[in-house]
Amino acid sequence: MERRIRKHRRPGLLHPCVVARLLDYLPFAAAAFAVPQFLPQIDKLRRTADPTGVSWPWAALTSVNNAAWLTYFTLAHYWTALVPSISATTLAGALATMLTARVGVRPRSALVVGCWAVLLGAALALGGRAGLGTLLTGAFILQVTPSIWTAYRTRRPTGISRGTWLLILGELSCWLAFGFHQSDPRLIALGCSGIAAALLMLGRIESAGRRVRAAPSGAGRVASGARGHRAA
Repeated sequence: MERRIRKHRRPGLLHPCVVARLLDYLPFAAAAFAVPQFLPQIDKLRRTADPTGVSWPWAALTSVNNAAWLTYFTLAHYWTALVPSISATTLAGALATMLTARVGVRPRSALVVGCWAVLLGAALALGGRAGLGTLLTGAFILQVTPSIWTAYRTRRPTGISRGTWLLILGELSCWLAFGFHQSDPRLIALGCSGIAAALLMLGRIESAGRRVRAAPSGAGRVASGARGHRAA
């Protein structure tokens, strides 16, 4: 009787088969983070009209790279990954358009984005999915470098949205785990670089926020000291 019970016992949540099935759904979790990913940044730019610290090349390269990832996922039959790629391509493109209207585009930046798009197309034509995936392995580093550079060179990057980078952190964490699950080095590289970039951006936003919050209190102390000096 005891043997029969053991025979019909269902596997627990930590059973390898159950865990593997759960990991198969990670692209859905990534989609939940990715679909609204650029909405906080777009909304903040629309409300405040403040693009300070927001990089146009980052938005444009994000749109181009996600269009390439969309092609890669289609060729790899990662169907659940199509939704976040489509969303990021569309919304990042919309953000780049908004930034174009507010801050303009440097010819050098436009040339870099255009050349990168041509290079991705050439990699796909010559090497297929493997060639495109190889180039995409380092694409995220190229994509986020302008954003990190701009944020850390801007004294008060008040235009950057914390919500967007928190969503990026959540999405890339999912892709890192899914990459290990699928033994896909390209997704692993994407996840590691994305998490590092998101943490750098969130750290910069926090440090800049502390500086902004500290400025009024410092001014208040100066004004208070001036009033006390006059009273004396």
